[in-house]
Amino acid sequence: MNEKHRQYHFDTKLIHSPTIGGAYGAVNVPIYQTSTFAFHSAEQGAKFFAGEVEGYMYTRIGNPTVKALEDNVAGLENGFGGIATSSGLAAVTTVCMALLEQRAHVVSTASVYGPSRGLMEGHLARFGVESTFVDTSDVANLENVLRPDTRMIYVETPSNPTMQVTDLRAVAALAKAHGCVLVVDNTFASPCLQRPLDLGADVVVHSVTKFINGHADVVGGLIVTRDEALYRRIRPLMVSLGCCMDPHQAFLVLRGLKTLAIRVERAQQNAMTIARWLERHPKVAWVRHLGLESHPQHELAKKQMSGFGSVFSFELKGGVEAGRRLMDNVRLATLAVSLGGVETLIEHPASMTHAGMSQASRVAAGITDGLVRYSTGIEDVEDLMADLEQALAAA
Repeated sequence: MNEKHRQYHFDTKLIHSPTIGGAYGAVNVPIYQTSTFAFHSAEQGAKFFAGEVEGYMYTRIGNPTVKALEDNVAGLENGFGGIATSSGLAAVTTVCMALLEQRAHVVSTASVYGPSRGLMEGHLARFGVESTFVDTSDVANLENVLRPDTRMIYVETPSNPTMQVTDLRAVAALAKAHGCVLVVDNTFASPCLQRPLDLGADVVVHSVTKFINGHADVVGGLIVTRDEALYRRIRPLMVSLGCCMDPHQAFLVLRGLKTLAIRVERAQQNAMTIARWLERHPKVAWVRHLGLESHPQHELAKKQMSGFGSVFSFELKGGVEAGRRLMDNVRLATLAVSLGGVETLIEHPASMTHAGMSQASRVAAGITDGLVRYSTGIEDVEDLMADLEQALAAA
């Protein structure tokens, strides 16, 4: 990444990728929709494959459009390099398979994204990797379960969907003291609101499906490493797994990335207004939004993040049945999984995104059956509140 790009402020980096243009002076990064690349000579091709010179050979290994996205997000996270993948879960899988081995132990956030937990508990376990899940908002919980064979601490903060915050500086110090790699899922905050590598993390993963793309039309993932050594360990595994990002996907994510800051700003303003209103509503039992003073990690969120985000959870006093009626009666919010787009989404984690977890694991992680997750979009806030009000009346 060029030094000039590093010196730009965040909003400028969003617009201007460090990898620019093409032969005709294109303002946008061109879509290199090609599976393979021609060599000038057999000697050049041999040097490419031997790693003696850098260049493009085959899109599974590398592509200029994808590289532009990788470089841009790496710059936003202040990391060494980026690795784009076909989905967010592909990013998680690549990191875990590259950095863990038989008889290794990983400790993770209990309320981590459901499929990430399923990968660790169900699939990595078959290859001799053991996982322990704890409430990482209390660093003492982490310290109590670390073992000599612990190789990775995997943290999602804010967590999905319980909105718990983990002190990344404290966990980074703990990981360093125990020789562990600290991996942080930064999907919920995006680099717009939180930069884990600056706080001591080693690797950051994203589902770019969410805030980074922001338009509910792309599935993709991205890995950013703090240093070159980790990058060299992880990238070859992505190539071997074949979970590369398609160049057209990368182009769409680059386009969405340009408006990340203004989308996040508008959506989190809406979310804060709605969360304060819901907290006072007679039908609402509780609201878990990082910006509310009632949130147990409110002060930590203020210190660690530059904003509180646009996703929050809540529960109605009528429990799971009232929540079901609420979701069945919204007219503006869309009943769908995912988050971080321009449109408002509402969903029920216990029966949808986290249905793969056992009920005991969900309860232990704080994912109650009545919990409703709300991802606020950029619509007019008055319309969103009116929509919730009429749905609450039906509940």
